[in-house]
Amino acid sequence: MSKKRNITSSFSFAWEGLKQAFNSEPNFRFHLLAALGVSVAGVYFNISTQEWLILVLTIVGVVCLELINTAIEAIVDITSPKISRLAKIAKDVSAAAVLIFSLASIVIGVIIFLPYILSAKTIIPRIKQ
Repeated sequence: MSKKRNITSSFSFAWEGLKQAFNSEPNFRFHLLAALGVSVAGVYFNISTQEWLILVLTIVGVVCLELINTAIEAIVDITSPKISRLAKIAKDVSAAAVLIFSLASIVIGVIIFLPYILSAKTIIPRIKQ
């Protein structure tokens, strides 16, 4: 049974978790940097509300899976300090979940941004040399 905590404590613990992931997980920082880049592209291309919704859900999905992967790895390290085939499976499968969602996110990004990129190329005047 868990202890009852107030909402402020809960947010404080969550914030500490985010800081921990940011400070210790290079992949988490990479995903945040990619999210920033995609967000800047979304503003630049003035994507639609529906595209923003898909983009936000995709970004949040990748970031949440990365956090879950980090938590699973920490739990496995605590419960199985020695090298174990099952511990490796748990870590590899959770990493695979992040990979699959990240690859799907790239596909979604291409579907959303490629038409904007292609139409932007056609409006840019050709420079005569």
